[in-house]
Amino acid sequence: MINKAMTYLIVKDFDASVEFYKNLLERDTVAINMNRFAIFQINEMELAILNGLFDSLNSDKVITDGKYDKIYDDTVSIANAGNSGKTVINLYSDNLNSEYERINNLKIGSDITEIKYINAGIPYYYFCLKDPDGNTIEITGDYCNNS
Repeated sequence: MINKAMTYLIVKDFDASVEFYKNLLERDTVAINMNRFAIFQINEMELAILNGLFDSLNSDKVITDGKYDKIYDDTVSIANAGNSGKTVINLYSDNLNSEYERINNLKIGSDITEIKYINAGIPYYYFCLKDPDGNTIEITGDYCNNS
């Protein structure tokens, strides 16, 4: 039985990504391994950042064993690949309006949308932005319509 899960992002600019997620999540990392891997804890979820360039630049600090599988192990190519947007990091805020204002004031990320609404059986408010590697982040939560 699987009893723990972590999502990690393979990134080009480790420092920029770690700083971005510190600001976005309003928390520090709970663990960091050299300049290679950093973990953020969000309640029961873990989100980690893997420096896709680290292993190739620091081969003296990395020991590997087992067959090399290019589609999984070539982290340089993975980090440099275009982002298709198929993966979305979904986060929840108790106050979507305040969170939207906070993110805009921090001027982090790119392509920030307005707060949007969709109802496909359940009312849902959200906005999206991109992290430094083009990963989509969707933030949803309690919304107050001031109009």
